[in-house]
Amino acid sequence: MTTASTAKRPAGRVARVLERREARVAFFFVLPAFLLFIAFRFGPSIAGVALSFFDYDISGEIAWRGLDNFERLIADPLFWRALGTTLIYTVLAVPISLVLSTVMALGVRRAFRGARFFRSIFFLPVITSLVLAGSIFVWIFSSNGPWSALMEPFGLGGSWLSSTVLVIPAIVVVGVWSRFGYGMMIIIAALQDVPRELEEAALVDGSNGWQRFRWIILPYLRPTFFFLAVIETTAAFQVFDVIYVMTQGGPANASYSLVYLLYDQGFRYFDYGYAAAVGVALFIMTLVVALIQRLVIGKQK
Repeated sequence: MTTASTAKRPAGRVARVLERREARVAFFFVLPAFLLFIAFRFGPSIAGVALSFFDYDISGEIAWRGLDNFERLIADPLFWRALGTTLIYTVLAVPISLVLSTVMALGVRRAFRGARFFRSIFFLPVITSLVLAGSIFVWIFSSNGPWSALMEPFGLGGSWLSSTVLVIPAIVVVGVWSRFGYGMMIIIAALQDVPRELEEAALVDGSNGWQRFRWIILPYLRPTFFFLAVIETTAAFQVFDVIYVMTQGGPANASYSLVYLLYDQGFRYFDYGYAAAVGVALFIMTLVVALIQRLVIGKQK
C-alpha cells in the first residue's frame, strides 16, 4: 500500500507539471490574438476618454482643455435638449419592446403548426437594414401614407415626422418594430427552463393565465428581463440610424438625440474633443442606468 501511494505521488506531480507547461504554451499562442482584441476593443474607448480632455479639430492641432469640454457640455442647451429627447425615447421604447417581446414569446413558445414561420416573421425586422426600413417608414408616416389614414379617425392624421409632438412616438414605433424580435427569441429560450409540471399543477388548481405567469413564469424570467432591459436601454440611448434616415434630428430638433449630437459635433463640425465629451457623458449615464436596473430588476432575493 505504501509503495503504491508513493508511486502515485510522483506521477501526479509530473501530471501537474505537464498541465502547467501546456497552459503556458497555450497562453503563448493565445496572447497575440488577446492583445489585438484588447487593443481594438478597449483602445478606442480609452482614446475617446482621453480625447475629451483636449481640444482637437480637423487641422490636427491639439491642446489640453482639462474639464472645459464638460463645462461647455453642461452649459449647452442643445445637449440638454438631446438628453431629454433620448430619455423620452428610452422611457417609451424599452418597456413597450419588453412587453411586446414577452407577449410574442408566450404566443409562439409552444410547438404548433406554423410556429417556426411566425417566429421567423417576428425576428425578420432584427436582421433588416434600418436604413432601408427607415426609408419605407418615411413614406408610411407621411401625410399621404397608410399610418396617416389609419390615425385620421382619432384626429392624429397628417405627417407624424413633421410634428414636434408625434415625431418621437413615430421613431419609437420603428425602434420597437426593429428590436422586439430579438427579445422574443431570448425569452423563448428562457421559457424552456420553466418546469412544465409547475404550470400543469397550477392549471389543475384552477389558476388563470395571469396567475401562472405572475407566480411561475415571471420568477424564472427575471434574469432574462434584467439582461434585456440593459441591452434595450443601451440600444435606446444610442439611437441614431433611424433618426438619421427619417428626420435628421428634426423638426426643430424635436428628435435630436445624444448620439446625433455626437455625430454633428464630430463629423459635421469636426469638434472632436467636444464630441468625445458627449460620448463620455453618454457612457456614464448608460452605466448609471444599468446599475439602477441591476438593483431594481436583477437583484435576487
